[in-house]
Amino acid sequence: MTKHLFATIVTPTATAANNRGEGDGSTLSTLQKITRGNDQYTTVSAEAIRWGLREYFQNHYEPEVNRTFDPKTDKYSFKDEKFRHEKYIKYIDDDLFGYMDAKKGKDKKDDTTTKKGEDKKDDTTTKKGEDKEDDTRKRRGALEVSRAMSLDPYWGDVTFGSKGGEKGKTSIHNTEVHYTAYQYTIALTPEGLSKPERALLALDAIAAVRHVGGNHARFLYDFRPESIVLRITDDPSPWIMGVFKRIGESVGCPQLVRLIEVGDVKANELIVGGEIADTPYGEQLKTLGVQVYRGVKEAIAQAKEQLQQQLNIKVPA
Repeated sequence: MTKHLFATIVTPTATAANNRGEGDGSTLSTLQKITRGNDQYTTVSAEAIRWGLREYFQNHYEPEVNRTFDPKTDKYSFKDEKFRHEKYIKYIDDDLFGYMDAKKGKDKKDDTTTKKGEDKKDDTTTKKGEDKEDDTRKRRGALEVSRAMSLDPYWGDVTFGSKGGEKGKTSIHNTEVHYTAYQYTIALTPEGLSKPERALLALDAIAAVRHVGGNHARFLYDFRPESIVLRITDDPSPWIMGVFKRIGESVGCPQLVRLIEVGDVKANELIVGGEIADTPYGEQLKTLGVQVYRGVKEAIAQAKEQLQQQLNIKVPA
């Protein structure tokens, strides 16, 4: 049966403040928000998280990455902007994140004269320079990433400052700040990759995201896992999205415990690691038969080992 990899990550608690709007006026909302119940929570887009993952691959596997970002010129470049993949997808980022080169007939000209069909009734020609049919090259991203949501409500905290010390109509601006942790989930079917072993690289990247938000981000927020729950399963549904929640000053996972107790998620499909291991929930999970590790990297290493065994894939060089 097809194996699926799911992981829910909760980040460390820190101060989030996307400062890209500094100096642009005092009314700019710099943190995206979502309403849940009677409270507002801050959120980070899946694209912003993917940017952080792309940055990891660029820094560690640059020759095998198609799209790269140059912070000096503030521009992207491609090794193959037309995505001319043949038998397999050449680049890691094209395989994991997908791609699209949208070309309609009016954008793509035929540079040869060809005949279509052998029967005279179907005999039509496409002359040189005439429009071709849709020639779009695209691939849906195999690595799915959810939007990250804060564990704590946002109470409207802002900081104030000046625009570079210059006096003007925007000399007083505000920056929204939120002291919180974020939670998000990834989903990946390794067999859906051109090279299934790239699933192991994706796990490495999740453990090493430095920051999110794209090239405009001006603040450091450690988006690596403080705690993580991984699931390797035949079940196509994750079931583990949103299982972490704020419990006092710490983080717990009562929903995950319940899912195992009622049999909706099998304990032997789960690997849990990080600070959650040192809480009462970590002890409960151990009692239920879950593999629990105090270290996030240790848990990820175990998940990689299981993927290699179950899918018979090798470790990338």
